[in-house]
Amino acid sequence: MARVELKQPQELVGEAKQAYDALDAAGKVTNMKLVMLQDYGIYKAFMGWYDAWESLEKVVGLRAATIYAHSISTTNGCLLCSLFFISDLKELGLDPHDFEVSENEKLLQELGQQIVKDPTKVSDELFAGLRKFYTDEEIIIIVGFGAQMQATNNFNSVLGVDVDKRLLPLKPEFHPATWREALQA
Repeated sequence: MARVELKQPQELVGEAKQAYDALDAAGKVTNMKLVMLQDYGIYKAFMGWYDAWESLEKVVGLRAATIYAHSISTTNGCLLCSLFFISDLKELGLDPHDFEVSENEKLLQELGQQIVKDPTKVSDELFAGLRKFYTDEEIIIIVGFGAQMQATNNFNSVLGVDVDKRLLPLKPEFHPATWREALQA
């Protein structure tokens, strides 16, 4: 259950209400967006995720982008984001728990895991592998999206944003990351 109450759409005012109306008309209202719309500045900042996603998808393709975002979200343990990407992987015809990856997809998975676990220790070997597929400018897009994805994961996890109704049937497929359990306090 969310740690904050959702304002109802009729309670929103000004730019937040306009943004809600546009989302509603496009069928893109989510629980996360409803929480963010309680402050239009926060909403605008986080909606930059979509620009970062668009750039990432141009660089790596839809499948690899989805695999990368799923890796970040599941490693970070974000229930809501993980379920969104489990849904997206299924739409791509992939079993979220058992699918083969190409060499560049494997590198993106590893990058997603490493930047969540310790962004100060992303290995030089991983970067050497990424450079076989991507330019410096493309790597900046990949890492920039990863940072935006982590911010989104943290927002949803800290506030306990409720899972959207369409994702509820997928909840049993979420397997929280356990790597943190091995860390000593």
